[in-house]
Amino acid sequence: MAPLDWGLGHATRCIPIIRSLLEAGHEVVLAGEGKQAILLSREFPQLTILPLRGYRITYSKKDWQLPFKMAAQLPKIFRAIRHENQWLKEQIEKQSIDLVISDNRYGLFQPGTPSIILTHQLTILTPFGIGQKWLQRIHYQLLKRFNEIWVPDSAHIPNAAGILSHPKKLPPNPLYYIGWLSRFEPVKTPATYTYCILLSGPEPQRTLLEQKLIGDLQKVKEKVLFVRGLPDEQDLPDFPNNITCKNHLTGTALQEALHASEWIISRSGYTTVMEILHLQKKAILIPTPGQTEQIYLAQQLLQQQWAFSVEQNKFNFNDAVAAARQFHFSPPPNIVHDQQLCLSQIQKLMHPDVALRQ
Repeated sequence: MAPLDWGLGHATRCIPIIRSLLEAGHEVVLAGEGKQAILLSREFPQLTILPLRGYRITYSKKDWQLPFKMAAQLPKIFRAIRHENQWLKEQIEKQSIDLVISDNRYGLFQPGTPSIILTHQLTILTPFGIGQKWLQRIHYQLLKRFNEIWVPDSAHIPNAAGILSHPKKLPPNPLYYIGWLSRFEPVKTPATYTYCILLSGPEPQRTLLEQKLIGDLQKVKEKVLFVRGLPDEQDLPDFPNNITCKNHLTGTALQEALHASEWIISRSGYTTVMEILHLQKKAILIPTPGQTEQIYLAQQLLQQQWAFSVEQNKFNFNDAVAAARQFHFSPPPNIVHDQQLCLSQIQKLMHPDVALRQ
């Protein structure tokens, strides 16, 4: 199983699937690099993690520059897809791989080996719709190479991802909605922190938001847990005594921290959204500037009254908190991950003859 290196969310949402596979007795080999590999190695120290170069997408400081920055990186993305496709061909023989699960990595397929792609983003949204139809056609061509598509959302209304996971026209592959993926289970715990801030996502926007928050938090009196989303860092910024700062928290520690927090403040990355909704927590979402998917998700959840949201360039901690406390939250239904469906589909792909006889 290999997650995309586009923020830690792609790695963290793989964790419940990996756990299900291990509990069912499957042998699991992981692949990745950098922060994603570090995170997975801490969650599953017993598993082999193969080095696999990521797409290494970089963002711009200005949101209006992002479409041009992304367009300029398309050749790099397609080179990465070709590289991982060749890499997988070699690893299938070396590691005796029977099935591949790819989280948004489009080159991880090979003829003769069943492959599944995990994605919530069936619809590609672009700023002002520029090139959207062209990108959508390319996207579906890439998805067609996989045996199955798994979408971590509900098949019905209400759902979390809206048009992202429910396009007007579905891809031709067998497609399954598998429910929300979350590492954590809801537990009622007395609040230790008023706010838990979770930073994540690509640079430089992660750092720009962090700098804004560090300035704002100097005047905050409530207890705050600040998780920077930097698993490979050692140093920490200076904060007042009421601010607890961590570079990274692994599964159990983060679960305890989220349970013990009244509010969650984070990006509107889809993995973070799934975990917040699953835990039924009140949230303030700050979409990454220029990232159309996150902007859409934040608006979608705001309209459904599942979360409050603020644009980064308008974000002020005290103002955002005051507005969110006036917002009417309507708790969503809990759309649980269907583990049995996933395991059943894996068995059918790995043993089609048995499935046919049944």
